[in-house]
Amino acid sequence: MARAEINAGICGFKTVVETEYDGMECKVKITSECEAVRKLAAEIDMVDPFQEMSFRGKPQTYEKGLQCLHHAACPVPAGIIKAVEVAAGLALPADVSIKIEK
Repeated sequence: MARAEINAGICGFKTVVETEYDGMECKVKITSECEAVRKLAAEIDMVDPFQEMSFRGKPQTYEKGLQCLHHAACPVPAGIIKAVEVAAGLALPADVSIKIEK
Protein backbone atom coordinates (compact mmCIF):
# COMPACT_ATOMS: atom_id res chain seq x y z
CA MET A 1 0.00 0.00 0.00
CA ALA A 2 1.09 3.56 -0.67
CA ARG A 3 -0.39 6.84 0.49
CA ALA A 4 0.10 10.36 -0.86
CA GLU A 5 -1.02 13.59 0.75
CA ILE A 6 -1.28 16.35 -1.84
CA ASN A 7 -1.60 20.06 -1.08
CA ALA A 8 -2.57 21.48 -4.46
CA GLY A 9 -1.39 25.03 -3.78
CA ILE A 10 -3.23 28.34 -3.90
CA CYS A 11 -6.67 26.69 -4.14
CA GLY A 12 -6.02 25.30 -0.66
CA PHE A 13 -7.59 21.94 -1.44
CA LYS A 14 -6.05 18.87 0.08
CA THR A 15 -6.23 15.39 -1.41
CA VAL A 16 -5.30 12.00 0.06
CA VAL A 17 -4.57 9.09 -2.27
CA GLU A 18 -4.38 5.51 -1.00
CA THR A 19 -3.33 2.77 -3.41
CA GLU A 20 -3.07 -0.98 -3.07
CA TYR A 21 -1.53 -3.33 -5.65
CA ASP A 22 -3.05 -6.80 -6.18
CA GLY A 23 -0.37 -8.08 -8.56
CA MET A 24 -2.20 -6.91 -11.69
CA GLU A 25 -3.88 -3.58 -10.94
CA CYS A 26 -3.85 -0.88 -8.31
CA LYS A 27 -6.98 -0.02 -6.39
CA VAL A 28 -7.08 3.75 -5.98
CA LYS A 29 -9.00 5.49 -3.20
CA ILE A 30 -9.06 9.27 -3.33
CA THR A 31 -10.53 11.68 -0.81
CA SER A 32 -10.42 15.37 -1.61
CA GLU A 33 -11.85 18.73 -0.67
CA CYS A 34 -11.95 19.56 -4.42
CA GLU A 35 -15.14 18.75 -6.32
CA ALA A 36 -13.24 18.27 -9.61
CA VAL A 37 -10.81 15.81 -8.00
CA ARG A 38 -13.74 13.91 -6.47
CA LYS A 39 -15.17 13.62 -9.99
CA LEU A 40 -11.79 12.27 -11.19
CA ALA A 41 -11.76 9.82 -8.25
CA ALA A 42 -15.07 8.37 -9.41
CA GLU A 43 -13.49 7.62 -12.80
CA ILE A 44 -10.28 5.85 -11.69
CA ASP A 45 -10.90 3.31 -8.95
CA MET A 46 -8.60 0.67 -10.56
CA VAL A 47 -5.58 1.35 -12.80
CA ASP A 48 -2.82 -0.64 -14.48
CA PRO A 49 0.43 0.69 -12.95
CA PHE A 50 2.46 -0.06 -16.08
CA GLN A 51 0.02 1.96 -18.19
CA GLU A 52 0.05 4.81 -15.69
CA MET A 53 3.84 5.17 -15.45
CA SER A 54 4.45 6.03 -19.14
CA PHE A 55 2.93 8.60 -21.47
CA ARG A 56 3.17 5.92 -24.15
CA GLY A 57 0.74 3.85 -22.09
CA LYS A 58 -1.78 6.71 -22.12
CA PRO A 59 -2.27 7.00 -18.35
CA GLN A 60 -5.95 6.87 -17.34
CA THR A 61 -5.21 9.41 -14.64
CA TYR A 62 -4.29 12.05 -17.20
CA GLU A 63 -6.90 10.96 -19.76
CA LYS A 64 -9.69 11.25 -17.17
CA GLY A 65 -8.07 14.34 -15.68
CA LEU A 66 -8.58 16.13 -19.00
CA GLN A 67 -12.31 15.52 -18.62
CA CYS A 68 -12.67 16.24 -14.90
CA LEU A 69 -10.11 18.83 -13.80
CA HIS A 70 -10.12 22.56 -14.50
CA HIS A 71 -6.41 23.39 -14.32
CA ALA A 72 -3.62 21.78 -16.33
CA ALA A 73 -1.12 22.62 -13.57
CA CYS A 74 -3.01 20.67 -10.90
CA PRO A 75 -0.44 18.42 -9.14
CA VAL A 76 -3.03 15.82 -8.09
CA PRO A 77 -2.73 13.56 -11.18
CA ALA A 78 1.05 13.32 -10.74
CA GLY A 79 0.57 12.52 -7.05
CA ILE A 80 -1.90 9.76 -7.90
CA ILE A 81 0.54 8.22 -10.38
CA LYS A 82 3.43 8.46 -7.88
CA ALA A 83 1.36 6.59 -5.28
CA VAL A 84 0.44 3.92 -7.85
CA GLU A 85 4.10 3.45 -8.80
CA VAL A 86 5.13 3.04 -5.17
CA ALA A 87 2.31 0.61 -4.37
CA ALA A 88 3.27 -1.55 -7.36
CA GLY A 89 6.97 -1.54 -6.45
CA LEU A 90 7.90 0.48 -9.54
CA ALA A 91 9.31 3.44 -7.59
CA LEU A 92 10.74 4.07 -4.15
CA PRO A 93 8.72 6.25 -1.78
CA ALA A 94 10.14 9.75 -1.80
CA ASP A 95 8.54 13.16 -1.36
CA VAL A 96 8.28 15.47 -4.36
CA SER A 97 7.81 19.22 -4.34
CA ILE A 98 7.41 22.26 -6.53
CA LYS A 99 8.59 25.56 -5.12
CA ILE A 100 7.09 28.66 -6.77
CA GLU A 101 8.61 32.13 -6.39
CA LYS A 102 8.04 35.47 -8.03
